[in-house]
Amino acid sequence: MHRIALGLSYDGQPWRGWQSQPCRNTVQDTLEAALTQFTAGPVSTICAGRTDTGVHALEQVVHLDTTAHRSNESWVRGLNALLPASIAVQWAQPVADDFHARFSARMRHYVYVVRGARVRSPLLHGRVGWVFRPLALAPMQEAALILQGEHDFSAFRAAQCQAASPVRHLHRLDIQQRGDFFLFQFSANAFLHHMIRNLMGTLLYVGQGRQPVQWVADVLEQKQRSLAAPTFDAAGLYLAGVNYDPVFNLPVTTTLAHLEHLCGHRFE
Repeated sequence: MHRIALGLSYDGQPWRGWQSQPCRNTVQDTLEAALTQFTAGPVSTICAGRTDTGVHALEQVVHLDTTAHRSNESWVRGLNALLPASIAVQWAQPVADDFHARFSARMRHYVYVVRGARVRSPLLHGRVGWVFRPLALAPMQEAALILQGEHDFSAFRAAQCQAASPVRHLHRLDIQQRGDFFLFQFSANAFLHHMIRNLMGTLLYVGQGRQPVQWVADVLEQKQRSLAAPTFDAAGLYLAGVNYDPVFNLPVTTTLAHLEHLCGHRFE
């Protein structure tokens, strides 16, 4: 038995999130079915971060244990031949037995793309969040500074969140604008359930002028979910990459090229 790591990308629209469910209509169920067929035996997987219904991945990292021996290229080509068009393995690599896709992760990176426009775009449906009210960049950037650092994010966790502690260290929250598009970049060691989408709802309230910047600090301090804005749409949220100790020697392929192509603008 040996361990293999996979880099996976997927369009979250057709799936009910990552985690296996009785309906079997999830990314994990679909990947494991392909793996079982490819290796001629049952296979279970563990991912770096479970994504919800409609959330996409530029690079999800998965590990599995198997007795099958294939070349790295064979893992990629063979699995992709068995997967639907909305899921694709980007790379495969043998890893040490102490590698764990979830527990070995040092940092997780997400991006959220929002288009601010009077009329929605059917071509971007399900791939980009949309708001029809004008957005002001500067107040959202000011609010983002309040949210960075280590805080109790109770006001931004889902009611069904199972994390033992609501304290998280948000290392990065950057916001850029290119034309009608706003790119929000989040980095943390870990996130609470719905944390990013709840933060997005609150930041967009500020950007739309529905609440002042100071309101964000008040919500954070009072730690009550009911005081923050509603959870924002999943459509524009992407798991962008996961960092591990260099000793594991995993490929570094995190890129915004896909989103830049989607938006028609370059982000830095």
